[in-house]
Amino acid sequence: MSLLEVSNLTAGYGIVQVLFGLDFRVEAGEAVVILGANGAGKTSTLRALSGMIEAQGSIRVDGVEFGKHRPEKLCAAGVAHVPQGRGTIVDLTVLENLRIGAYSRKDPDVESDIAMWFETFPRLGERSDQLAGSMSGGEQQMLAIARAFMSRPKLVLLDEPSLGLAPLVTREVFTKVRELVDSTGTAVLLVEQNANLALDFASRAYVLEAGRIVSSGDSADLRGDESIRRAYLGGA
Repeated sequence: MSLLEVSNLTAGYGIVQVLFGLDFRVEAGEAVVILGANGAGKTSTLRALSGMIEAQGSIRVDGVEFGKHRPEKLCAAGVAHVPQGRGTIVDLTVLENLRIGAYSRKDPDVESDIAMWFETFPRLGERSDQLAGSMSGGEQQMLAIARAFMSRPKLVLLDEPSLGLAPLVTREVFTKVRELVDSTGTAVLLVEQNANLALDFASRAYVLEAGRIVSSGDSADLRGDESIRRAYLGGA
C-alpha cells in the first residue's frame, strides 16, 4: 500500500475542467515530482489533493479515503501543503509562524523542533522576531518549508519552491529539503518547472500536459527520454 494513492482525479474551476483522470502514487519516504509547462495543471493537482478546489476521484492516504474532504482533515492525516507563493503569514514573526505550524501537535518537542529549524536555516534563527512579510523571498520560502515540516507530516506537497528565487538560494533550499527527506522519512510530492533540478531531487516523475499524465517513470529514465529532454531539459 502506497502512502498516497490517487486514481481518476478530475478537478476544475467552476465549469472549466483542468484535470482529467489522473492516476499516481507516492511511497512513504519517497520524493516524486510532477513536471509540465505553464497551464499543464501542476498547481491544480496539489490544490485538488489538499481540498482547495473541487475534485472528484479517489485520494487515499495510508489506505484511508479522502476523496471528499476538508483541508484540515487531510492535515490531521499527516499531509502538509507549501503553496505557490510561499504562503507565510506575513503579519506574524518567524517564531510565530513556526509555532502555528505545530498547532495540531500534542507532544512536548515543539521548541526543540524550532531549534532544529533555526540550525537548518540559520537565517530564520537570526530573524526569529522579524515579521515574515519583511523578509526576502528566499527567507520566506525557507520559513514556509520549515512551518510545513513543523507538523511532522508524513507527506509534504511542495509547489514551485524555486519560483522567484536566485539560483544559489534555490540550490540551498532543495539541498536542505533533500536532507530532510533522507533523515526524517517524510515523503514529498513536488511541483517544479526547473526540470533538471527537480529530477536531481526526486526518484520518480510524472509529466502533465493539458491536465493529463502523458509520461511517468524513474527520474534517470526520463532524463534519457529524447522527447522529455527536448521539452523540459534543454536538450537538442
